[in-house]
Amino acid sequence: MKDFSTDVLILGTGISGLSAALKLAEKKINVTIVTREKKPELTNTFWAQGGIIYSPKDLNDQEDLITDIIRASAYTSNVEAAKILATRSAEIIDEVLIDKSHADFAKDAEGELLFTREAAHSRDRIIYKGDMTGKTIQISLLNYLSDKTKFPNINFLTSHTAIDLITPDHHGVDITQRYEENQVLGAYLLNQENNEVRKVLSKVTILATGGIGALYLHHSNAEGARGDGHAMAYRAGADVANMEFIQFHPTTFYNRSSHRRFLISEAVRGEGGKLINAKGEAFMKKYHPDEELAPRDVVARAILEEMIAEKEDCVYLDISHKGEDYLKERFPTIYAYCLDNQVNMANMPIPVVPAAHYTCGGVKTDLKGKTNLKRLYAVGEVACTGLHGANRLASTSLLEGLTWGYIAGEDILSSIETLSDYDSDKIKNWSEGHEEVEMALISQDQLTLKQTMWNYVGLSRSQNRLARARAMFIELQDEIGKFYKYAQLNDELIGLRNGVEVAFMVLNASMRNKKSVGCFYLKN
Repeated sequence: MKDFSTDVLILGTGISGLSAALKLAEKKINVTIVTREKKPELTNTFWAQGGIIYSPKDLNDQEDLITDIIRASAYTSNVEAAKILATRSAEIIDEVLIDKSHADFAKDAEGELLFTREAAHSRDRIIYKGDMTGKTIQISLLNYLSDKTKFPNINFLTSHTAIDLITPDHHGVDITQRYEENQVLGAYLLNQENNEVRKVLSKVTILATGGIGALYLHHSNAEGARGDGHAMAYRAGADVANMEFIQFHPTTFYNRSSHRRFLISEAVRGEGGKLINAKGEAFMKKYHPDEELAPRDVVARAILEEMIAEKEDCVYLDISHKGEDYLKERFPTIYAYCLDNQVNMANMPIPVVPAAHYTCGGVKTDLKGKTNLKRLYAVGEVACTGLHGANRLASTSLLEGLTWGYIAGEDILSSIETLSDYDSDKIKNWSEGHEEVEMALISQDQLTLKQTMWNYVGLSRSQNRLARARAMFIELQDEIGKFYKYAQLNDELIGLRNGVEVAFMVLNASMRNKKSVGCFYLKN
């Protein structure tokens, strides 16, 4: 099978895409779920450690949660989005994660859910599974949706990279199609196993492709978080918003082994971990009254300041006072990773540095996940409802993906019967290039992109740094443009092209914003 059609095409296999798929498939809608990875579990959801907010039937906590989201965002978030998250999310967790997919969250001896707290939360409201909450959710959802007796109408396509969204304006065979309403009709997908491009038409397309963290030299994301969805949507005509707001996680394990840094969950600080500098001095009191539980942007910049002041490559996170037995049970993955890297967190502090972690902005949507393009939805980290504003509250990311995946599914169900199939013959087949591309050149360009984003469009920015980045991005885009059109496509080249386009989005938004706010910090 090469070209085909489906009712709903979902690009991405994380919590937001799977939540939407579940809602749609239960109503017998044919759903195709696509990932560029060989294994569908390899997503940002899988790597999420801390937990997910759960406030069942507690009206006071719903109000407090809205307040906490707004405060953490530096009072820039969309209040209506915060209200939806606070009022709808618990019932969706009950239905999707607890009753249906049976995610195994931590419980006490009586079988009651355990709760913890993370930075900028006013109370304990986060449920978790050790330090592998995302993995637990990811696997439970995949297992549930992969049951063909329940969901014969779900088709997973692995090792398929989305190249472009299909629109009549860009891909119609006739000039008169340019006058049609701008709408998304599916996507071109590259089958990595045989290098064939498939034209896939759909009544509705959902972007659930995650964030852009992997564009940075140091990041906590899956390597696929390179902005593919953002770039494809923008080329198709979708609006983007808040792209300057890139949240850096304050604490990732410091080593020199790879660009992807292992996350040391915020829950470690929530459970009493203290940040100390190279002299062994606790320093967060100098920067914020909430100390280690200050908003992430404050903690990340404080760590950077201490590193600069002490001329050191990292600071340290000390939770050794909790003891070995407790740490092994509460943070088994982190404990094992540290031990594998010659750090026993039970008797020594963990070396940590900030790393790119979360994209607060994205493809602009309404409060049901709709973009400005007909038939195109965006959910999860690729989307921007305004929920996070300039800074995300801890443990809202999994919840946002789950909630808006579900809500988008609801909205699609209310209208999909009114959508007709588009004639495949009226859409061009993909024109395949034949020129070989040297992988060494792609690798070097990718490294240049990552270093430029880290050094000039990173945790701390200035007009001079941004101007330097702009010059480098223009040169990169020019080089890529010279060979992309005629090149034999591969996943790395597609990602490089998308990455440079998204880098410009972050750069341009940063140059427009003249005021430091939330996780956007502009030096004078």
